[in-house]
Amino acid sequence: MLETERLLLEEFSPDDAAFMLELLNTPTWLQYIGDRGVKTLDEARQYILDGPIKSYQQFGFGPYLVKLKTNDLPIGLCGLFRRETLEDIDIGFAFLPDYAGNGYGYESASAVMTYATENLGLTRITGLTTAANQYSIRLLEKLGLRFEKKIQFRADGEESLLYSINLYG
Repeated sequence: MLETERLLLEEFSPDDAAFMLELLNTPTWLQYIGDRGVKTLDEARQYILDGPIKSYQQFGFGPYLVKLKTNDLPIGLCGLFRRETLEDIDIGFAFLPDYAGNGYGYESASAVMTYATENLGLTRITGLTTAANQYSIRLLEKLGLRFEKKIQFRADGEESLLYSINLYG
């Protein structure tokens, strides 16, 4: 669907359940995003059906599987999320620990933001993170998003930081 210098971004399918199971249970996902309670391949398939695939059908976008171009290896996800509690579309990303810190987040998120502007006509994108997630904050800022305000988003009551950018296609 999207291609960058080093990456391919494509829609998730139920066949990606093993990767999704691994990603959802990495220490960084559990710490910064939260436990989704997905512990089996069947639960991972259902998570893909209820999350990404439903989002593609309902909104025309969602989280995309990020793969290395050289060997088709899945390394993370990056995409757009329509959240009930937010007014704007939210960009989100997560990578397996072995692939964090290599510029893949910026590369994939830049492609997603260009797609959001040029193909979806979005004029504003937000990003959510916790104050403790310095990697996410740095990436959001590198993408041009700026801190807007603190909000209650997480179910555990921890404050989230809302970043935003106004885009013009």
